[in-house]
Amino acid sequence: MRQPSVTARRVAAASVSLIVAAGAAACGPKDNDAKSSGGDSQPHKGGTLTVLNSNPQSDFDPARLYTSGGGNVPSLVFRTLTTRNRENGAAGAQVVPDLATDTGRPSENATVWTYTLKKGLKFEDGTPITSADIKYGIERSFAAELSGGAPYLRDWLIGGADYQGPYKDKKGLDSIETPDALTIVFHLNKPEGEFPYLATQTQFTPVPKAKDTGTKYEEHPVSSGPYKVVKNENDGERLTLERNTHWSASTDAERKAYPDTIDVRSGLDSSVINQRLSSSQGADAAAVTTDTNLGPAELAKVTGDKELASRVGTGHFGYTNYLAFNPKVKPFDNPKVRQAISYAIDRTSVINAAGGSSLAEPATTYLPNQKSFGYTPYDLFPAGASGNAAKAKELLAQAGYKNGLSITLTHSNSKDFETSPEIATAIQDALKKAGVTVKLQGLEENDYSDKIHSAKDEPGLFLAHWGADWPSGGPFLAPIFDGRQIVKDGANFNSGFLDDKSVNDEIDAINKLTDLDEAAKRWGALDKKIGEQALTVPLFHPVYKRLYGEGVKNIVISDWTGVLDISQVAVK
Repeated sequence: MRQPSVTARRVAAASVSLIVAAGAAACGPKDNDAKSSGGDSQPHKGGTLTVLNSNPQSDFDPARLYTSGGGNVPSLVFRTLTTRNRENGAAGAQVVPDLATDTGRPSENATVWTYTLKKGLKFEDGTPITSADIKYGIERSFAAELSGGAPYLRDWLIGGADYQGPYKDKKGLDSIETPDALTIVFHLNKPEGEFPYLATQTQFTPVPKAKDTGTKYEEHPVSSGPYKVVKNENDGERLTLERNTHWSASTDAERKAYPDTIDVRSGLDSSVINQRLSSSQGADAAAVTTDTNLGPAELAKVTGDKELASRVGTGHFGYTNYLAFNPKVKPFDNPKVRQAISYAIDRTSVINAAGGSSLAEPATTYLPNQKSFGYTPYDLFPAGASGNAAKAKELLAQAGYKNGLSITLTHSNSKDFETSPEIATAIQDALKKAGVTVKLQGLEENDYSDKIHSAKDEPGLFLAHWGADWPSGGPFLAPIFDGRQIVKDGANFNSGFLDDKSVNDEIDAINKLTDLDEAAKRWGALDKKIGEQALTVPLFHPVYKRLYGEGVKNIVISDWTGVLDISQVAVK
């Protein structure tokens, strides 16, 4: 998941999907039984689940969505070849079969992946789902008018870089073969051991060609999941989903589909959402949110109320907030200056600025602290809880700045508790103790995003963050540190302009691995190796705290999304 400031759709996806958090098991807090919270009876079918969100579920077309693990609301309608495991905590960071019988069968070098569909799969109109429908669904995601989805297929599939989609090129992609109605084969231009993760993206949703209405398809996409769209108002601001009677639980081990109806209401102020969930009046008693956290003040109020505290779901999503250096800008071209700043950081004050220890956990590694990412603990420039100003001054003197120096820190003016003025001020205060005078440069969100992603205009020091497209080290490290992904004209994410052959070669070697546990270990080791160059200063990983209505039960929060999984929820 690229930086949400650029593609906020993903944090809505993580919260949907970007629609957006690693360590301890992410489940309803310890005063909850995550499998039976919300009442003492077992979950049952029936009723209406209300979803109260800030961000509209716009572009409700599987080609256009940028989701992680199939998303939250989207995965109620769109099934994919694989999906995320719908379990609490670390178990939920695993990829499992969905439409396919397994997570994929790779060739020896992981450049060819074969999937077999389950028998008996049907669309909402009762027609069979075939491999040709999945091929067509993928191909239409290449059409310019349906852009917005994950870019990997264009990069990975042979011929993908030049393909313009089925509206312009009716021949289709030769690199996707459908030898029969239940088999689909993908031919990649390089080894990709993590293809099963990619197959969770909504671009792998089957789309019947005869029902494709182009840009209007989002108004009534043909369901392959347990619910179908019966109403889509104001580009996803109000979605009403009802049961797809042709969906069969016998083919779907992941989605529980307890409620009869899902009523998604968006465009709401976050404070209004939390107030409605807190009060739980009327239909709001059976309500949840997939994109709205409790803020520091709200959390303080909730913590003091035992009943409300029992209705808070706690989650962790693969996400890191950090300081980024541009080594092309002086004085950050000197590694000792970058190391000095790393030592000077006061993570306690940064975390307080981010909302406190309940909403943020200190980070000393770039990778999130979850096993699936390959988390390998290290602290190469130990600053302690409040910064090591003495060590920072020592390194600055060695770098030729014994009398200190002045620098500029660029941040966003958005009140997001991530790249915002509060975080910047905490860093400014900490560096002052080390003899570093920091001038703050606050930019409006669009200007900030444009500037930090421009290879020509990138500032020397700025606040940044990165979230996971799937729970692995690959989509975390490669976009930021693979020298071949430096973009000179366009959105560049390799802020340190690192182009180290040994790093690039190791990324390629790990991508060949189909043993994801072994790959995770290698990603962790690579994280530490890159960390030695001090191109970033990891600051914190966010923690998500979200209220749900008093009539909601069966709370499941995985480390894949960090948020309540509405495919598991039941209502009274």
